Amino acid sequence: MNKILSYFQTKVIAKLKDFYQRRAVIYSDVSRSLMRLSLREQILFIKQLSIIIRSGIPLLTALNMVNEQSKSKTMKKIIDQVIKDVENGQYLATTLAKFNKCFGELTINIIAIGEISGNLSGNLEHIAVSLKKRRALRSKVISAAVYPIFVILATIAITVMLTVFVFPRVIPVFKSVNYDLPWTTKLLIFISDTIKNHGFLIVAGIIFIFIAIFLLLKIKKVHFWFDKISLSIPFLSSLIQTYNTTSICRTVGLLLNSGTGVVRSFQITSNTTTNLVYKKDLNIIAEKLTKGERISAHIRNHKLFPAMVPQMLAVAENTGKLSETFLYLSDSYEEEMDELTKNLSTTVEPLLLIFMGILVGFIAVSIITPIYGITQHLTPR
Repeated sequence: MNKILSYFQTKVIAKLKDFYQRRAVIYSDVSRSLMRLSLREQILFIKQLSIIIRSGIPLLTALNMVNEQSKSKTMKKIIDQVIKDVENGQYLATTLAKFNKCFGELTINIIAIGEISGNLSGNLEHIAVSLKKRRALRSKVISAAVYPIFVILATIAITVMLTVFVFPRVIPVFKSVNYDLPWTTKLLIFISDTIKNHGFLIVAGIIFIFIAIFLLLKIKKVHFWFDKISLSIPFLSSLIQTYNTTSICRTVGLLLNSGTGVVRSFQITSNTTTNLVYKKDLNIIAEKLTKGERISAHIRNHKLFPAMVPQMLAVAENTGKLSETFLYLSDSYEEEMDELTKNLSTTVEPLLLIFMGILVGFIAVSIITPIYGITQHLTPR
């Protein structure tokens, strides 16, 4: 009897151990998937590691030194795990692959090639430079969009303030006089009453629409068509095209320069590209390359890139200087992106001022016109 109980106890303990081990693995995987690092944190980590390794210090010691200097809690957790794995004989790229959501496929692949080729510090430096340029490019796009958004929000805020707080004080005067109000004033009264009576529902509806759009964009087909439509909008299309051309050319050029094969370079670039139209096109290019077709021929036919790109790539394919050409194109279109973002405020500012003027003018006319009309009909006693 004791032997039977002992047997079942052993089985139960083994099952419990297995359950808790599996739960620990799942918890670890989930926590890693939730971790995020900003571009600044990635650049700082890679740059510091590159400098320390270049000075001749072993990788494990370099990781400990970077960990001591790091101020980010997330980064410290990641480096602690990386140090444990490297101590157990794993490659740096292998352990960083566990944090793919933090570093991305591009960084991990270039580090892997650096470890194999013995040029880890050089490849880390290339990654740091690439991430810096990506961060600068993203900052240019964001800063270009901030001004128009701010002006639009300010205009809407002024309009709501005048409609909800200022105009209702004048409405009783209009209603107390037997005067046929102009259509602009009637429309403004309707808008004012609607906002006053149903303001909460309107705000809730706007929030709901934004959430619905956000959730719909999570669906790949919807996101794909959204990206496709965006590429047909004047000016916005040139901004999207230049941004994606710069980003794609830099990524492919960096991968080729680090020793990655051309097919694999396009596959990795596709995985790092957020625009689904370009992502699909890069996958098609990778497939066609396996069949021996040329990059320039495909790009020339699909018109997703500026005309200069297939022309220069055709020359590069003949001369064998693909990596240099892609990097040159990325620098060239980065300068063009800089010009586009600088010109954006100049182009949009007059349109925004006209938009603001029409709204404020409409409210002013709606208030002043009936006042003027009423005073004209007044007669002295």
